[in-house]
Amino acid sequence: MRTEQNKRHIAILGSTGSIGTQALEVVDRHPDAFEVEVLTAQNNADLLIKQGAKYRPNTVVIANEALYDKVFDALDPLGVKVYAGAGALSSVVQMESIDMVLTALVGYSGVLPTVRAIEAGKAIALANKETLVVAGELITRLAMEKGVNIYPVDSEHSAIFQCLVGEFHNPVEKIILTASGGPFRGMNRGQLAAVTKAQALKHPNWEMGAKVTIDSASLMNKGLEVIEAKWLFGLKPEQIEVVVHPQSIVHSLVQFEDSSVKAQLGLPDMRVPIQFALGYPERLKSDFPRFNFLDYPNLTFERPDTKTFRNLELAFEAMRRGGTAPCILNAANEVVVDKFLKEEIGFLEMSDVLEEILDKSAFVQHPELDDYMATDAEVRIKTEEFINYKLNV
Repeated sequence: MRTEQNKRHIAILGSTGSIGTQALEVVDRHPDAFEVEVLTAQNNADLLIKQGAKYRPNTVVIANEALYDKVFDALDPLGVKVYAGAGALSSVVQMESIDMVLTALVGYSGVLPTVRAIEAGKAIALANKETLVVAGELITRLAMEKGVNIYPVDSEHSAIFQCLVGEFHNPVEKIILTASGGPFRGMNRGQLAAVTKAQALKHPNWEMGAKVTIDSASLMNKGLEVIEAKWLFGLKPEQIEVVVHPQSIVHSLVQFEDSSVKAQLGLPDMRVPIQFALGYPERLKSDFPRFNFLDYPNLTFERPDTKTFRNLELAFEAMRRGGTAPCILNAANEVVVDKFLKEEIGFLEMSDVLEEILDKSAFVQHPELDDYMATDAEVRIKTEEFINYKLNV
């Protein structure tokens, strides 16, 4: 049993989203291990208020400043400090009382708070893959300078990390990231041209937010994970392989120089990698459902169709180019996914736009934080303009 002083005090950035709410489930199961210090949300003030009233964190942040009064009126009487805006999000992670920051924000919004948390020496549980996609070189360099550990929360990267525990002195030959293939696995381009938003939002195995679910359907999510893996594990592009595994039981694999392959298996349940990251190096006991081989007599694997699902190859190309290329791809992708969810462009058009923007955007080979921020802003404008032009032609 941990004492109050030995509890790990955590900030959950994006506490009302899919990862954030599941992280709080983990906290509920281990009240002796974790103390909630900070909770943040973008727009979901109602759920943030409920969470604040239940967990009584030191501080909450509502990023949408228009909702500040509503959150303040509800939580200030309970002794919870309330702040608003993006600046508050980047400041609150530096609080002395925080031991670990779980970055569960969606997209580019996770970059600056993660940078500030690392600068303050906080351990990072990273669920926001875009942080390393956009600024992997800067983030990993800063983490090394500050002696900060980054614990992956994505199921695939958690699997790789778990396979590497006890093996850090052994060179990795390659890693193999598994992908479910999404709801459109096996479809051709003609079929994909007609798919709808509702179809794309029905993932066969995982429950995720809308943006990540669309990325999974287009294989962009796997492409972003490839870039993230490069930085997390210090790999070259040729050391990363992707295989489609429809059952989502083998979460990823590591092949070592002696030809041995280690894999991490389990039912598709994000609470498992969340708990592993928050509790590392302990494996905390859980009552989560157990995997039984007899329930899955056939585990299958196949090569991804990168000609049909072009986003995966675009991500590999951006990774090979380096510099701001992944930042360009990520910014453009956030815009096209938003447009698809608003039913303003088709499923296949997302890849068309991404390829155009990646090829024709200004590129910086050795960027610093200001370069990433400028690139992100410029690419979003350029992508919007390009889509509006195409729609009006």
